[in-house]
Formats: sequence, structure tokens, C-alpha cells
Amino acid sequence: MNLTLATDDTGGPEIFASLQGEGPSAGIPVAFVRLSRCNLACTWCDTAYTWRFEGDNRPHRHGVAYDRKANQVTLSPAETAERIAALGQNRLVVTGGEPLLQAGALAEMLAHLPDMSVEIETNGTVAPPAPLDVRVDQYNVSPKLAHSGNPADLALVPERLDAWATDARAFLKFVIAEPADLDEVLALQARYRFPAARVFLMAEGTDSATLRARQQWLSGLCLEHGFRLSDRLHIHLYGDTRGT
Repeated sequence: MNLTLATDDTGGPEIFASLQGEGPSAGIPVAFVRLSRCNLACTWCDTAYTWRFEGDNRPHRHGVAYDRKANQVTLSPAETAERIAALGQNRLVVTGGEPLLQAGALAEMLAHLPDMSVEIETNGTVAPPAPLDVRVDQYNVSPKLAHSGNPADLALVPERLDAWATDARAFLKFVIAEPADLDEVLALQARYRFPAARVFLMAEGTDSATLRARQQWLSGLCLEHGFRLSDRLHIHLYGDTRGT
């Protein structure tokens, strides 16, 4: 079973070394692999090239439909692992799209990288099967709020949120566009008992000016409720670009 990866600007697989830009591992040098396909459709998604292909009419604020052949590439788990190992990092971030849609092939890939610490970035709707779960050190879970445009019955799966709340490896990262979005976070925290120390609030934005402006009021909300603030370091360093 092959993996379906997103492509970088050269048309090759989006496998690269960088600094983790978000969440609890921000600033750490890592290898990244970006998988293609997603089961959700966020209107503000900054990686719509992983899912909004021609014929997909799910709404997105830019309205761009991407050519599937130009934005997807398949590799075997072994070759993907070989390319990751060649980057010389000891920590791997698997992102997407929604990586857990390819859990079987992903587990096979990680079997070739037994000495790497592994983070998976997920929207939190898909359960990781045991052969994959045993190889994961950290989950960066980003449940999607109403402003994402996803129906709550698709984006907020109760049994999955219960599971993430009780998994010490899982950090909850909520994208916030305006102060009123916090009401949803507080309601979810109350229902699922997310520990505040594992909750991050992150401003929605794909340029430094927007992030900084929103962080001015978002920082106060973090102080008030005991949540952690996540920046998006890669945006400040490299802009909204692939392979960074």
C-alpha cells in the first residue's frame, strides 16, 4: 500500500526539514512529511492543495480548484521513510491534509524509522489504529470550530474528543479568528474536560500582520483561562509557502 503525498513547488513529494512552527514543539528542528487528502474542508485552510481538487465544490475562501495529478504523488512507505531519514533529523512531524486517513501505510512507513520521535497533526476525527498508535509520541489535535465551515457532526466527534482528552500525548490546538470563538472552546473544554495545560489557542492567519494583531487580544484570553498561546513561526520566517 502506497502513501499519497502532497507536492512541493517542484512537483516532488513535500518532505522537508524545518522548525516546527506551532504547538508544544514550536522551534524544534524536525523533518516534515505532508500527506494528501482530507475528510474536512475548512474555509480558511492554508493547505487546500491537499484536498480541494477539480470537481470538489466544498467552499474555500480562495475558491481555487487544484489539479489532482499536479498536487499528489505516491511513494512506497519504504521510499518515503528513506527520504525522511536522509534529512538527518531525529523528530518527524506528519501533517496533511488528514494523515490518519492513511494510517495503514503510515504505520508501515514508521516501522522503517524506529529511532525517530513522531508527532502527528490531525483534525481529531479519525481514530489511530493500534499498529500506528504505538509508534506515535505526540498528537497535535486541532478540532475545528464553527467558523471553519465544517458541520459540527463531522468535525466534533464525541467519542474521539473523549479519547483525546484522556490521552496525555494529545495537545488540543484551537484556531481562533475572533474573541467570540472562545465560547466554543470553553464549552468543549467543559464537556470533555480537556486539561488547560494541554490546550493551545492559535490565531487564524497566513501573514505576520494578521497573526500579530489577533495575538494582542488572544494573549489576554490565554492568561484569563490558563490556556497556552501558539504562534505560527513558519509564517513569520518563510511566509505562506509550501515546503516550509
